[in-house]
Amino acid sequence: MLVTMKALLEHADKNNYAVMAPNVYYEMDARAAIMAAEEMKAPVILDVCFDTSPDVIEQGWYFRRLAEQASVPVAINQDHGTDFTHAIAAIRGGYTSIMVDRSFLPYEENAAQVKELVKIAHAVGVTVEAELGHVGSAKDDPDERKKTFTKPEEAKRFVEETGCDCLAVAIGTAHGLYKGTPDLDFDLLKELKEALKIPLVLHGGSGSGDDNIRKACRMGINKVNVCSELLQNIQLLLEETDWRNEDIEQLWPNIMKGFTMRLKELMVISGSAGKSWTEENKTGLSHKKTVFGEEKDAPHFI
Repeated sequence: MLVTMKALLEHADKNNYAVMAPNVYYEMDARAAIMAAEEMKAPVILDVCFDTSPDVIEQGWYFRRLAEQASVPVAINQDHGTDFTHAIAAIRGGYTSIMVDRSFLPYEENAAQVKELVKIAHAVGVTVEAELGHVGSAKDDPDERKKTFTKPEEAKRFVEETGCDCLAVAIGTAHGLYKGTPDLDFDLLKELKEALKIPLVLHGGSGSGDDNIRKACRMGINKVNVCSELLQNIQLLLEETDWRNEDIEQLWPNIMKGFTMRLKELMVISGSAGKSWTEENKTGLSHKKTVFGEEKDAPHFI
């Protein structure tokens, strides 16, 4: 079932877990992400970057159809939108959330642009994720990355000024694959959660370490972005199998298997396994969220 990211993250925040948000590029990995979520009875967020398709609007509506047919809650988020046109295209494409990433700009410009797009997105029931501090690249020097960590008081002001629904915070993770395991600032995470009282997002989940991810999700992270690690797992599986000689047609199934294997493990680590609303509704819990915020019982497909 298709839902807003706001609905997913509010539920995750209330129940102290995180929703996995794998980056998807095409039909195959989008289907694989939903398959993993259905098998684990977990909600999932399809994170889609702007440049993954020559027609992002058509792509969005196709992903939306996949989500509508799923037996678990699925949100579709435009990841790292860095331009006004990116956000508008995503809204036109039926995405249920947009990330307005202006973390590379000075505070005042970041806040002003996020606030503008929050007003537009909220008018049509679309969730907005923003970023304060800056989650850089795993190739960057760790000591340099510390200079761009999110500051709690500044973040509190930012959330109040912009009205964003969730915030990506910089606490030690980075995009890409690390050399070794990063050190996360859990004291900072605790301060941020206490100051902001909204769902927090962890970018750069790949290679951050199972223990780090597990702890972060128990301390207030409600969405974990992951990409490189899933692609790496596909590569490792293909290297271990003899699909070239035995059955070339097994290439695509093995790609999907490599993707889903690691994603399912991360759903357990993040605490989202078994948190499907459909599963909870079987025990009598009711959810009244729809794509555009109207108070109705959420549809689900059994």
